[in-house]
Parts: sequence; C-alpha cells; structure tokens
Amino acid sequence: MSDFLRPLRLSKLRPLAALALLPLMAGCKMVVLDPAGDVARQQGNLVIASTLLMLVIIVPVMALTIFFAWRYRAANQEATYKPDWDHSTQLELVIWAAPLLIIICLGALTWVGTHLLDPYRPLARTAPGRPVTAEVRPLDVQVVALDWKWLFIYPELGIATVNEMAVPVDRPVRFRISASSVMNSFYIPALAGQIYAMPGMETRLHGAFDRTGDFTGFSANYSGAGFSNMRFKARSLSDRDFAAWVQGNRASGATLDRATYLALERPSAKDPVRRFAAVDPNLFDAVVNLCVDPGKMCMHDMMAVDARGGMGRGGIANVRELAYDKFGARGTGPASTGDSRYVAAICAAPTESAMRASPGLPSMAPLRGAGLTPMRKPAPPITLAADTGTAGPQRPTS
Repeated sequence: MSDFLRPLRLSKLRPLAALALLPLMAGCKMVVLDPAGDVARQQGNLVIASTLLMLVIIVPVMALTIFFAWRYRAANQEATYKPDWDHSTQLELVIWAAPLLIIICLGALTWVGTHLLDPYRPLARTAPGRPVTAEVRPLDVQVVALDWKWLFIYPELGIATVNEMAVPVDRPVRFRISASSVMNSFYIPALAGQIYAMPGMETRLHGAFDRTGDFTGFSANYSGAGFSNMRFKARSLSDRDFAAWVQGNRASGATLDRATYLALERPSAKDPVRRFAAVDPNLFDAVVNLCVDPGKMCMHDMMAVDARGGMGRGGIANVRELAYDKFGARGTGPASTGDSRYVAAICAAPTESAMRASPGLPSMAPLRGAGLTPMRKPAPPITLAADTGTAGPQRPTS
C-alpha cells in the first residue's frame, strides 16, 4: 500500500516545491523591463501599460466568475432563481462598453508608441533629461547577419568585428542592417527592439545605451541549424574604454576585403570573436546589392538599366542565368569562364557580327519605351533566322 501511495505523495509535493523555488527568481535579470537604453525602457513601459489596461478587464472577470460560482451554488437556497431571465440592458452596456474603452485606450497607446519609437527615427534623447544636441553625430554601425554569426563594420573607424559590438555610452548609434543569405532578426533587449535583417535589403535602427556594461544580442528569428548559438556581446563603454577597444581592434592587423568576406559568410556555428584592423569601404553596399562576388552586377545597376527601359531583347546574349539563391550557384566559377550563374557586371551591346553568330535572336531595332529617346531615323533592323542561322535586312514593320 505504501508503494502505491508514494507516487501520489510525490505528485502532491511537486507543486509545493515549485512554489518554494519562486523566491529564487528574484535574482533573475528582467532585461526587457530593466534595460540600459532609453528606447528599450520606453518599450518596456509600453508593455507594462498595456498589461495593466488588459488586467482592468481580466481581473474583474476572474473575480466575478468565482463570485457567481459561489453565489449560485446548489446548496444556497437564498439565491434568486430566474429560469426565464434572458436580458438586462445595464449588463449589456457594461459587457460591451468596458472592452470597447480598453480597445480605444490600447489603440491610442499603440499609435503614439509606434510613431515615437519608430526604429528609423533618429533619437531626440539618450535618456530622460539628456537631449541629443545638433553637434552630436550618431555612430554608424553596419550589421550583416551571416550563417550563423554577426558581422559589425564601423565605416568611420575603418574596423570590423565578428560576434562582438561595442559603442560609447550616451552616444546615439545608427545601425544599418542587412543579411547575406536568409532572414534573421537583430535584437539587443537592453538597447532597443528587434528589427529584421534581410538579404538584398537594408533596415535601420537607432538606439543608445545610458549606462555601461556588457549585454547580450542575438537573432530572434529562426534561421537554421546554428540559430541557437547566433549570439554576440554588446558592450557599452566609456569614451576612454571605447578608444582602447578601437585600438585593440586595429592592432589585430587583419583586413576584411571581399575575398575574406566570401570565406567568412560560409555557414559556421559557435564562431569566436574576430577582429579586423581594416575593411573594404564599399563592402556593406556590395552585401546589400548582392554583388560581393567578382564580376557580379549590383542590384542598383540592374535597376538603373531597367529604369531606362532595359537593354532590349537583343542583349539577352550577354546576360547569364540569374540564380543567386539556388543551391551551389554562388562562386561556382569565375565570370570569364561562363560557369558563374549570375548577371555579369559588364553588359555591353553585342556587335552585329556577334549577333549573326548567335542564331535565334530577335530584331535589333531601336528600343522604344519609357525613358528612352527614340531615334529620328531608325536603321533597318537585322532579324536573325532561327532555322538557318543566317541574317538579312528585313523591311521594317509598322
């Protein structure tokens, strides 16, 4: 009998043991509600205010549930019994008006907070009573989410780091954020809210630490096998310590050029902190425009060609297959061999002899489209016959 009751006793003791451990949680760091940045602190206050507003409804409902269950229990013979009751105007007003007022308050709170805490909006202050003056210039930090590590580039200082970020305390920081392959989420709970890092795009975030210390940053969006270890140290330093940190990075002697970046972006997990004393000044823009690979056309160049009406169907002969995100496509061969699967950086118009040597291409008549200036006297187009591979002048058609 004792063996039968032993599991029952243990099951009753487990909740008591859990309650006994609750005081130990007082030592846990609630960084979201006790951050080190003014933006994150305002976001934490927004969470508290929203929770209190919702409790205005939740607490009375839970209390009335217990009250009604006790008041109208079967053993209470004094309770009013009205089996045909079905409507009360007063109750209907309370039931619908109270949630409606809460929703209006939450909507107003969210509207104001969304605009004041816009991540793209420059900071007006670093802390209550510490406005940002016009002479203060934000520190630019370019962030690239790699698989599965973080790259930080300081364009003004000419240095870069992997899995470690440091900024001066009380100085606004302007983050320019992108990714190399898949979508991630850049998040430092002690500094500001999370914002997505996406390949081929640039997002921005403004923030500032108002006290020194070492904090943790990580990715808040699942991105593959090494996601759980995609963490970095975010350091808030005094001006003197930050200057020493910069000098320590410059003493590393390593250079982050495009070849080094292509090796760095290969998937790896649990990478140690790496430091670079010099960095290619155009690297981040090349990452955003997906053209770090030698010879690859940048997206802004491709969009500029499209804005002018394109290169015409005749230019197809000089355009390689665009397969940036296909498996094994990146870096499969140099651009000159024809093995690389991306749009070449140089797309010159092919000559007539080259067009004649490539059967099946359409007419080379002058382009007519938005943004293009038509020729006054267009030359007769050359049409290539796909069946014979020969070409000859054709009469222009209307």
